[in-house]
Amino acid sequence: MRGAAFIGENVFIGKDTVVEDGVMIKGPAIIGQGCQIRHNAYIRENVIIGDGCVVGNSSELKNSMLFNNAQAPHFNYVGDSILGHKAHLGAGVKISNYKLFPGNIEVEVDGVPVRHRLAQVRRTAGRRRGSRLHAVLNPGSIIGRGA
Repeated sequence: MRGAAFIGENVFIGKDTVVEDGVMIKGPAIIGQGCQIRHNAYIRENVIIGDGCVVGNSSELKNSMLFNNAQAPHFNYVGDSILGHKAHLGAGVKISNYKLFPGNIEVEVDGVPVRHRLAQVRRTAGRRRGSRLHAVLNPGSIIGRGA
């Protein structure tokens, strides 16, 4: 039995993108050309997906951006995050977006520590980087190119 995809308002889907059964896409969302949005993917509000990307089986995206050819292929959670060009997440990788520890979050920008009090903070994966199976990446993590 096949389940229909749900595509909400303010959703743009590019040419040659495949949206499989059971997918839910809430707007606003922009999905580029030639993407694969696989079975039971859940794309929540405020998502931009570049060309040639893969959002896999049972993966969830929220308030995130995937650069061209990025992949979150299966059982991934990508919240409040940016995946760079050709970034690839291993199976079950969760990108944590909620601070679970006391104190301020601190990230380094151009060698200078920057602190803020947000409960949620973006995580960035650089160009052509991957992560191992079932990894959890905490708020404020920045992983560079080819790491």
